[in-house]
Order: sequence, then C-alpha cells, then structure tokens
Amino acid sequence: MKARFQPFRLEALVAGLVSLFDHLEQVQFWIKDRRNRYLHANRTLLINYALEEVAHIVGKTDYELSPAFLADQFWFDDEQVLKGHEVHNRIELVGGTNVPPQWSVTNKVPLRDARGRIIGTAGTTRDLGADARGLGATYSFAAALNRMREGYSRALPNRELARLSGCSVRAFERKFRQSFHVTPQHYLRKLRVRMACRALVFTTQSFAAVAVECGFADQSHFNHEFRRQMGRTPRAYRAHYRGAGG
Repeated sequence: MKARFQPFRLEALVAGLVSLFDHLEQVQFWIKDRRNRYLHANRTLLINYALEEVAHIVGKTDYELSPAFLADQFWFDDEQVLKGHEVHNRIELVGGTNVPPQWSVTNKVPLRDARGRIIGTAGTTRDLGADARGLGATYSFAAALNRMREGYSRALPNRELARLSGCSVRAFERKFRQSFHVTPQHYLRKLRVRMACRALVFTTQSFAAVAVECGFADQSHFNHEFRRQMGRTPRAYRAHYRGAGG
C-alpha cells in the first residue's frame, strides 16, 4: 500500500528557520505580515534593536524601531515585495533608533501560502563591514565599497574602483553588476541620495550645500536624481520628515 504524503506544517517550518538563523551572528533575519508588522526575528536582529525577546518586536513596524527616513525606505521595499518582486543585494543603511546606521546588504522575498497568495515577506541583512567570511560575493569589492563610502562626494571613475578590486575595468563592471544587480555608478548615485537623506533630516544645510556635499554637479542635478529615487523633491522630503520629528 502506497504511503500517503504528509506535508510539513508551516508553523513548524517557520520555527525551524528562525532557530537556524539564530546561530548566524552576522545576519539579521525577519518575517513580516502583509501590513509590514514583524512576526518573527532572529537573535541578531533583536540585539541590533536592543530588544530582549521576540515578543518585544512582534506587531511592531519599522516606524517604531528606526528613524523615519530609514523606515520609509524599508516600507517602500516591502510594498514592492508584496506585489511579487524580490530585492537582491540592496545596499542600504540599516540601524535602530538608538543604533548608528551601518551599511548593509539586504535581500527580501515574498511569502506565499499553499494557493500561491502572498501573505507576507521575509528578509535578511548583513553588515558590509563584517568579517570577510561573512561577505560572500561582496568581499572582493570591499576596498571599492569602502572608497565609495568615504569618497562619495567626489567623482569616482570605474578605473579607480577596478584598481582597488584588483581587476580590469571590464571585469570589475561585470562582476559588480552580477553581485549587486546595478552598475558601479548607479550604486554610487544611490549612495549619494541616501547620504543626502540624512543631511536633509538632521541638518539645516541649504539644498545647494547638500547637493555639493553629496557629490552632485549642482542643485538641479540633485533635485532630479533625488526625486527619481525617492519619489519626492528634497524640499518635500525635508518638510515631511522634519515636520514628523524624524
């Protein structure tokens, strides 16, 4: 008599995954529902937010855990994932309200039920400054990424970044895109906008000063690129988050 197949219970599978991720010290792991509320988190994520137990994060959103300008980026990604998209190797600032943001690489995927309906999201993020063994495919770019983080306000041609990575320009561009799904210069533009977000929220610098400090040719270029990435002008972004006490 043929044995009848017995599927795994989703609850048991989730519990097993959470337990597995608890032992990865350099990786934060979480599961959220369709309203972007945390359902599960591993120990590393709890430590990052100075929380003692999973119960302390369940039901919370990123707006209760992180500065508003960071939570907005996380929320935008989650909304895209809930539409069926996936986030692969997103370079972004990650940090709690009382934790200085760190440059991290994030991955997010939709969670589906047995009928294929999206019921939530799951993700991981790891610190780009972690030990080389935890960086995987990104490690060969460590020097280039550090140069971008330290020198984003000036022009950084691919030949300079390729030299730091120990390969030809063509090989560097190909491998970088394979690892991060964007070109080196696209990555640099995203980095400049992320740094501009901080300046707009936490300083009173003029828009022109922020543009120059973050590596844009002029305020017009800054306004165009910022709106393309963030969906609003620098002026509207500052008014929104400073008005919200971000």
